[in-house]
Amino acid sequence: MEPKHPSPLIIRSRLVLEVASEVIGMNQWPYRQARVNLRDQAGLEWKMSLFGSDTVEAIEEVARGDVHLATINPSSPLTMAYRGRGPFREAIPVRAIAVIPTQDQFAFAVSEKTGLKSFTDLLERRYPLRVSLRGQKRHSVHLVVKEVLAQVGFTLDDLVSWGGQVRYDEGMPDGPNRFGAVQRGEVDAIFDEAVKRWTNQALDAGMRFLPLEEEHARRLEEIGFRRAILSKDIYPKLPADVSTVDFSGWPIFTHADVSDDIVRSFCVALDNRKDRIPWQGEGPLPLERMCEDNPEGPLDVPLHPAAEIFWRERGYLK
Repeated sequence: MEPKHPSPLIIRSRLVLEVASEVIGMNQWPYRQARVNLRDQAGLEWKMSLFGSDTVEAIEEVARGDVHLATINPSSPLTMAYRGRGPFREAIPVRAIAVIPTQDQFAFAVSEKTGLKSFTDLLERRYPLRVSLRGQKRHSVHLVVKEVLAQVGFTLDDLVSWGGQVRYDEGMPDGPNRFGAVQRGEVDAIFDEAVKRWTNQALDAGMRFLPLEEEHARRLEEIGFRRAILSKDIYPKLPADVSTVDFSGWPIFTHADVSDDIVRSFCVALDNRKDRIPWQGEGPLPLERMCEDNPEGPLDVPLHPAAEIFWRERGYLK
């Protein structure tokens, strides 16, 4: 509950937060990733730090204690950090607070003219593939590409050594720098997520989607990925279902050592403000779907004890 007569400090802080919230919603405003630090008025040390990230950087900052609560997309990097697999040399004691549900898959699309039908085909032929990747180099898509290719048995550097090219193009896969580059003949492949935005477009242009073979899918599961399917039921122009990896979930997470008071305060605030946080154009955050594992919100990391207690108290967690 807000104080009836807020102090000047609260007014100033609210001003900053409200203006920042408005600015990041402006159509042409380019700076939209937010980090918020909170402390006592007379303090020198920031006691609570929140980071609205979509990159692996957030896990690193939580591990160091520079950030107390953060977000990431998708769930798989957080699972790898918890297990100490993939790029994480040792397990990091991360804990989940909730997972914002969003269902997505990763896709590896290649031009039909390449003749490629599988990753094994690409490896055995040492095909000089020209690939468009997301320009934001800290984005989780790059971790996914690196780990998938590692399980298949080659790297992006190998692609370049075969005479291929790896481009880091700004924009989403369906944009002029990405899909437009395929149409112009500048690249042969797009590796990315957000499949609903560009799968049909790619199929119309004669692109194929490389499926993961069972051996590769099993290895990826072991390190923290979940399997997924590009379904012919959803994309009728696909010749058949395509096995791939999941890119679902936006976990909100913390470190096991973060105090119960900080975590509970965050949960209280999230519950109080859920109606004001837009979610996929469907209204308030669905907290009842954010506390338990489900296909849209993979939860392979334990809840922080304070978060689990709070969600049970509020009836969101049974």
